Amino acid sequence: MSTDAPADLTTGEPPAAAAATADRPATSAGPGPAGRPWRSRLPVLGLRGRLMAIGVFGLAVGLALGGVVLLGALGYVLQRTVDTEAFRTADAVALLAAEDALPDPLPVAGGQVRVQVIDAQGRIRAASIDADRLVPMVRPERLNGDRRQRLEVPAERAGLAGPVRVVAVPAGTAADPLTVLVARSMADVRHSTHVVRTILLVAFPLLVAVLAAVAWRVVGATLRPVEALRRGAEEITGRAGTGRLPVPASADEIHRLAVTLNGMLDRLESARARQRAFVSDAAHELRSPLTNIRTELEVAQRLASRTDWTAVTANLLADTDRLSRLVDDLLLLARLDETPPARGTGPVELGALLTEVAARYPSPPVRVAPPPGPLWTVGNADELRRVLANLVDNAVRHAYGAVLLAVEATPAGHPEAAYHLVTVTDDGPGIPVADRERVFGRFTRLDDGRARDDGGAGLGLAIVWELVRRAGGRIALTDGDDQRGLQVRLLLPALPVDEEPRDGG
Repeated sequence: MSTDAPADLTTGEPPAAAAATADRPATSAGPGPAGRPWRSRLPVLGLRGRLMAIGVFGLAVGLALGGVVLLGALGYVLQRTVDTEAFRTADAVALLAAEDALPDPLPVAGGQVRVQVIDAQGRIRAASIDADRLVPMVRPERLNGDRRQRLEVPAERAGLAGPVRVVAVPAGTAADPLTVLVARSMADVRHSTHVVRTILLVAFPLLVAVLAAVAWRVVGATLRPVEALRRGAEEITGRAGTGRLPVPASADEIHRLAVTLNGMLDRLESARARQRAFVSDAAHELRSPLTNIRTELEVAQRLASRTDWTAVTANLLADTDRLSRLVDDLLLLARLDETPPARGTGPVELGALLTEVAARYPSPPVRVAPPPGPLWTVGNADELRRVLANLVDNAVRHAYGAVLLAVEATPAGHPEAAYHLVTVTDDGPGIPVADRERVFGRFTRLDDGRARDDGGAGLGLAIVWELVRRAGGRIALTDGDDQRGLQVRLLLPALPVDEEPRDGG
């Protein structure tokens, strides 16, 4: 009999190995106890915290650099001041040496100054009262008797508190060259820079803390309108109906953002209202043929023996055709809403297009005025054919006796010279001026006799509007000839002359 322990069903390992695996600590590079990477467990700063961190870091770096520059500039200025005063003293002593009038001891103002006058062999000719008279402050081999020098020497050679700055100025005559040495202690300079450094080290954190607190309040006040916008958006999202975001009084970027967002909310609300109206109108229009079909079928079922199935079939086919046209129109509008306009698909000759559309109708009442010549536009031929077909259908249904189609080029120099004008004119009842924009809305039906169309659902002109907009054109309704009837004026972009097809191409 085997003595091996059964394997763990979850890991495929023996129990001892599985326990050892479970007891192994997770490495620092792997997920933590919660199964998340260690980066995801770090605190996430908000916008206010990130702005504060960036601002305080930049401020600290700027102040640190400024402190370093200040200390460097202060040390340089103080050292130059010490050198200037030492050179002034050395020049005065050199002038006395040139006149062979060196007093002994040399008169020096201040206790932190030592003066020696040495010759070329390093012997001391004269010195101040506190200076060494046996050992020069600077070894002769370090001196250049022909130029002025600045030197650093150990403090014990000058008998001063270190560090010590020594200037050397040539003096005497060519026969008896001398060098004037003036030593000044840099202890005061070092003390001054130390005091300034201490002040900066103490004031620097306090200044950063104060400025950080001020910045925290300022950033909070700046972001408060943003938080108000967020709360307003949350309230709008949480309730039904319209709503507006609060607009701050200050005329700044937040104010403009709030105005833009409110405009967007208005457009969204208008789009929702149009969508609700569209769905309601579509449901109503679909219900009418469906109700007729159901009624016909119920009557035929009850009166099966006395039913005229030919008439029932004709009625059902008429309702089915109406339902099919309505569905096709709805699908076309949906496609137009979702598909971006595709202009420039090809040249289309408008005179031939008008003739083709008019050929579908009996010669009276539809007539086509002879065009002045080939007039080309650029667009989708199928979409333009649908535009003209819908306009002619609408004109034929409401005309008393005549429908005239015409196309002409806009004269050069005219504001609309880049378009060709297509007109569809009928002698029907017309449309009131106040309703000429509204009729292009979806499912729009007017109260007058012209809009009472038993075969349409109020989508024909809406489709025309969308297709014309996609083609880059414009459409308008005006009175017909002699102020009677209705004229549809359709402006379509004219194809440039150099791009028109030649030889029927």
